[in-house]
Amino acid sequence: MKTVKRKSAGTHFSMCVQPAFIVGTNNEDGTYNFAPITWVSVTNEKDSDYLLTISMFGTKKTKQNVLRTGILSVNLVSTDMLELMDYFGTHHAKDGKKDAVPYNVSKGEAVDVPILDASRWVYECEVVQSVETGESTTFFCRIKNVQIDEQLECDDTFDINLTKLDPVVYSGMYHSIGKLLGKIGDFTK
Repeated sequence: MKTVKRKSAGTHFSMCVQPAFIVGTNNEDGTYNFAPITWVSVTNEKDSDYLLTISMFGTKKTKQNVLRTGILSVNLVSTDMLELMDYFGTHHAKDGKKDAVPYNVSKGEAVDVPILDASRWVYECEVVQSVETGESTTFFCRIKNVQIDEQLECDDTFDINLTKLDPVVYSGMYHSIGKLLGKIGDFTK
């Protein structure tokens, strides 16, 4: 294995490779709101129960809706949804309805949340705990339902070919995944 020479870059470089999601919430007037969020991960609560962890910064409407209702949808962004994600990220709810880019919305099956019809992987969630850190709130969310594209074939959570999901990966810029490299254990045989 090659040895890499590194240099100290300071703390202002905070690149972290993150999957891109669009979080869906209900506004007070019953309309829906969507915002791109990339600070999304999972943690294990007990046994095989996972909690989705989502951090939101600032005072955005989406964060306020989650604090008020305790429910949200988390819609994985694939590369064909990039225009919509970028639009949601550059237009804010305080400026009016976000409807200049066409998209279709349905209601969740297990939770009363708006979901994007274009998303190939959607989590329907309810918040079980939140933690404030400065201007950020991290929500620990129980996954109540996962909706996946019918064309995806997977036997378990470790059998998902991300190249078929074609997710957008964010690190300050948008990226996509190029190829499937293998499974755990394929390289130590």
